Amino acid sequence: MQREPQAFDRVLSSMCTTPHPVAREAAERFLATNPGDPGTYPTISALEDEAIELLGEVAGLDDPAGYVASGGTEANIQAVRIARERARTTATGGEMSGTPETPETPTVVMPESGHFSFQKAANVLGVDLELVPTDDDHRVDLEAVRACVDETTAMVVGVAGTTEYGRVDPIPELGEIAQSVDALLHVDAAWGGFVLPFTDHAWQFDHAPVDTMAIDPHKMGQAAVPAGGLLVRDETLLDELAVDTPYLESTSQATLTGTRSGAGVASAVAAMTELWPDGYREQYERSQANAEWLAAELAALGYDVVDPELPLVAADLPQATFEALREAGWRISSTGSGELRVVCMPHVTRAQLESFVAEIDALESESETPAATT
Repeated sequence: MQREPQAFDRVLSSMCTTPHPVAREAAERFLATNPGDPGTYPTISALEDEAIELLGEVAGLDDPAGYVASGGTEANIQAVRIARERARTTATGGEMSGTPETPETPTVVMPESGHFSFQKAANVLGVDLELVPTDDDHRVDLEAVRACVDETTAMVVGVAGTTEYGRVDPIPELGEIAQSVDALLHVDAAWGGFVLPFTDHAWQFDHAPVDTMAIDPHKMGQAAVPAGGLLVRDETLLDELAVDTPYLESTSQATLTGTRSGAGVASAVAAMTELWPDGYREQYERSQANAEWLAAELAALGYDVVDPELPLVAADLPQATFEALREAGWRISSTGSGELRVVCMPHVTRAQLESFVAEIDALESESETPAATT
């Protein structure tokens, strides 16, 4: 039986969105190409170079290097892998505590607001993950980071657009801490990277000594899934990932996956060419206005709401109301603390949010109605 994909008319929790029409068309044209084999598919290989150049413009990096990954998870895992390999090289040279034969396990220090992909990275790569608390505004506690780093620290992670509250960590200060122990600084801007250029936040390569970054065109960038991005400040960092590829025309490969569909690469280039910068600015302004409108409406209904720093709203709805909304077909999610979480992606309209708020109001009115007596 022919099945149709789910409509986006009630999707309020996803960090992916409907692709821009030019991104959809490009993805279909390059679906069967493989940027993992640039000798055979030189056109898509050249497009990947263009994608990295465009991502560098978005992220404030003049001479970018990297590749189009499957998403933020792969980019984060690869960044941790770079840090681990760099730490191992340092240990072998005797610059790290312990002996070359038994170097200490590298550690990655990140806020508890960091994405769960870093848990995967730690498990797969055999590194220690040190979680530090966030402050009352859901940003990383800098003093906790300073107390945690030491000579085993291979990487410090900052988040530029957290998945639960849309917060931006103090990236320049994290960079100073990372440099103090000769660690790399990785910024996870997978979701926030395409809205932050239009804010006053300091988050990118121009603002701080960022070494690696995850930034996903298939989120706020409106590219087709999968189209993530891994950027590195210094191309030599990719050498930590390189493996020989004897049967291909290229001599080595730094990506995690081998065969990759060119659809993500082509759609990322198409979307960024079409929308950067003015289209993304207009999109951010619409999404941010929607988030602020929703936050104000929920606050007016009496709920505690986290101020939407980026286009993401968290509010403390009763569990019964949350479940009723899910049963009514709204695709919503909750934070780790149980608040309602709504992401104002490009497909989310004011009309959708008005309908959503009206349904919340009706549900609350029903719950307050006294039971009928006989």
